[in-house]
This record gives sequence, C-alpha cells and structure tokens, in this order.
Amino acid sequence: MNATTVLIVDFLLGYALGSIPFGLLLTKYAGLGDVRKIGSGNIGATNVLRTGNKKLAAATLACDMLKGTLAVLIASRFVSHEWPLTTGLGSVLAGIGAIVGHMYPVWLRFKGGKGVATFLGVLLGIAWQAAIGAALVWIAVAFASRYSSLAALVATAASPVILYFLGYPPVAALFLVVAVFIWWKHSENIHRLLAGSESKIGSKKKA
Repeated sequence: MNATTVLIVDFLLGYALGSIPFGLLLTKYAGLGDVRKIGSGNIGATNVLRTGNKKLAAATLACDMLKGTLAVLIASRFVSHEWPLTTGLGSVLAGIGAIVGHMYPVWLRFKGGKGVATFLGVLLGIAWQAAIGAALVWIAVAFASRYSSLAALVATAASPVILYFLGYPPVAALFLVVAVFIWWKHSENIHRLLAGSESKIGSKKKA
C-alpha cells in the first residue's frame, strides 16, 4: 500500500469502529427498547440515562469513548506502523473517522449521536493530557450548570486550545474543525440554551 491508501484505510477503520451504535445495542440488549424513541432520540449516553439505568448510561459512555481510542491505537500500531511519515496523521484521521462514524453511522441511515464521548476517546488515544483537560472542563461545567450540552460545547471548544499549548498545533487545527461540526450537531441545544428551555442532566425531557 502507498501512503495515500494507508491514510484512507485509517479513516475507514475509524469510521467502521465509530459507527457501532453502542447506546442502541446496549439498551435493546437490556430489554429497554429503542433508545431513539425516548428523550432526544439520540443514541448517546445522556439519552440512555433517560431510561433511568445509570449503569447502562455509564457503559454507553465508556464504549463510545473506547471506540475512538481503539481507532487511534489500531491505526498507529497495526495500519500505519510501517509508514513513519503517516503514523501521526493516520492516527488522527482514524480518530476523526471514528467521530464521523458515530455522528453519521451508515447502519442507522446516517442518523447517529453528537460525537462528544468519541471525541474525548480520540483525544485519549492521541494525547491523554488533553483528554483529561477536556474531561475536567466537561465535569466542571456540567457540575456548575447541570447542562450536559453546555458542558460538551465548552469542552470541545477548549480541546483545540489545550492541544495547542501541549505542543500539537497541527492536531489542534484539525480538532478545531471537528469541534465546529460537533457544535453544528448541537445547534438545537444551543437554541434551547439561549431560550432557557434546555433540559438538565437527569431530566427525561427532550435535550
């Protein structure tokens, strides 16, 4: 394989992993039905929490994060390892592929989640310090505001800045683009936040 092919394989590998809808699969396996038919209709952990099953929501969060981390690690260690010039970029592209796969999974007619957990998982695989920083931002904002969406918006916006100051300027630029897409996926949440009608963590209303 040439370098271009390797990078394409990295992205597609990430997409395949990211498109696994763990929130949907876990809730169905637990006998809770289709998570897309409750709350916001989202397949992510926040909406799974609206089933009332905290353990299932935690499992969804962990799985959605892990698929991003695994995409990065597999790309760097098994796909791009023989191509030193593509290893770093290939890992990042695999991570971005995982985020895109979670947001637009082919199995669900491209109607997926909002990508925040997978975003954090990818960060964990690329620069664990950035992942911890972003997670701390999320926790702080969520604790102070009780808005999961606001915490996600602030954490994803902070991530490129954290990456930049950790010495990853090119990666920071790519993650800035990804953050913009995540913000776009949260456009309805942003409107509700501005209108004061966004539901808080633990609420069973639409969010």
